[in-house]
Amino acid sequence: MRLADALEMVTRTDPGMVRSHNEDAVFADASLGLAILADGMGGYNAGEVASGMTTTLLASNLTQFLSPPSVPDGEVMTADFLQQRLLDEVSAVNVAVFNASESQPQYAGMGTTLVAAHFYDNRVLVAHLGDSRLYRLRNGRFEQLTRDHSLLQEQLDGGMISAEEARHSHNKNLLTRALGVDPFVETEIHAHAVLPGDLFLVCSDGLNDMIDDEEIANVLRVLGGDLSLAAEELVELANGNGGRDNISVILVRVHSSFAVPRGWWQKLLARFK
Repeated sequence: MRLADALEMVTRTDPGMVRSHNEDAVFADASLGLAILADGMGGYNAGEVASGMTTTLLASNLTQFLSPPSVPDGEVMTADFLQQRLLDEVSAVNVAVFNASESQPQYAGMGTTLVAAHFYDNRVLVAHLGDSRLYRLRNGRFEQLTRDHSLLQEQLDGGMISAEEARHSHNKNLLTRALGVDPFVETEIHAHAVLPGDLFLVCSDGLNDMIDDEEIANVLRVLGGDLSLAAEELVELANGNGGRDNISVILVRVHSSFAVPRGWWQKLLARFK
C-alpha cells in the first residue's frame, strides 16, 4: 500500500485577526508520510524567518532521505534508526537557526516551536518542541498526544493552577523549550501506533488558545469526512473567537493500513523482538 493512497493530508494557515503577518509555517506530503508545523517567535520578521527556515530545511532534508532510492521498496527501517535520524535532522536545523540568529542582528533571539510527524509502517513518529500540538481522534475519542513545553504546563503539572485558570492565564506564551534559541536542544520524541480511521490534527497555539479541545473535537467528528472543510471551519472558529494569533492546521486522515511488506526472514526476526 502506497502512503499516498493510505494517507490524506490537508494544510491551512492564516494570520488571524490581530497579527499583520504570519509567523507560522507548515509542510505536508502524504507520499512521504511527513507533516511539519512550526510557530515562530522573535522581533520584526524574525519569527517568520525561524519557522520558514525550520520547515524548509527539515522538509528538504527528510524528503531527500525518504525518497526512493533511499528507501527501496520492501525494506523496513527500524524504529530506532528512524527515531535517531529524525532527532539528528532536528538538531541540525536547530544549529542552522541558532547560527542565523547569532550572525544577523535583526534575527537575534529568534526561535520556533516544532511538531514533525513521520508516518511509516503503521506508526507515527512525533518530534516536538514548544507548545504546538498533535491530537488524535480515534473512534470518537479526542486525545492530545504531545505535552506542551511551557511554564503554564509546568504549573498545571505541579498543581499550582487549575485547567480553568490555565485557559485565562497570561503566561501562555512562555516556553521552556524551543528550536533555534540555544545551540543544543533536547527534542521530545515518541512513537504511536496508527489504525485505519484515525484522524490526526497538528496545530499551532493560535487554534487551541481560541477554541477548547471539546469544540475542536466536535468539528472533527462532524466534518472529518471532508478534511478541507474541517480545516477551514477550525480556522474560521478561531478567528471568530478573536483570532489573536496566527492559526495553522494540518489534518491527516488514515484511510488504510500502510504496513511495509516483509520477507519471511523479517517476519521471523520480528517474533524475537
